[in-house]
Amino acid sequence: MTNRIALLNDDFRRNFRGGKIMMTPGVDALPDRVKAEALVQVANFSEFSEDNDPHDEHDFGSFNLVGRRFLWKIDYYDKECEFGSEDPADPEKTTRVLTLMLAIEY
Repeated sequence: MTNRIALLNDDFRRNFRGGKIMMTPGVDALPDRVKAEALVQVANFSEFSEDNDPHDEHDFGSFNLVGRRFLWKIDYYDKECEFGSEDPADPEKTTRVLTLMLAIEY
C-alpha cells in the first residue's frame, strides 16, 4: 500500500494518537467494557475491500459486537477542527477525527 492517507489513518486507528475519538450517544451509553472492546475492534480492523474502501484510504469500517452492528469513520479537519483539511495526506495540516457509532444511529 503506497497511499499516504491510508498509512496515516491506519497509524491513527491503531494507536489513537494524532487525532480525536468521538462516540455517538448510543455507543457512549454502553458499558465501559463494551466500549473498550469496540475500540479494540476498530484498532484491529483489516477487512478493507473495494466495497467498503473504494478510495483506498482505510477511513471506514464496520463490525458486529454484543449483537449490535458498529460503524466507524475517519474524517479530516484542519488543525482547529473548524473546516475540512486542505490536505489529509499532511499531518501538519490535518486533525483526524474517528467517530464510532451504532449502525442504527446512522
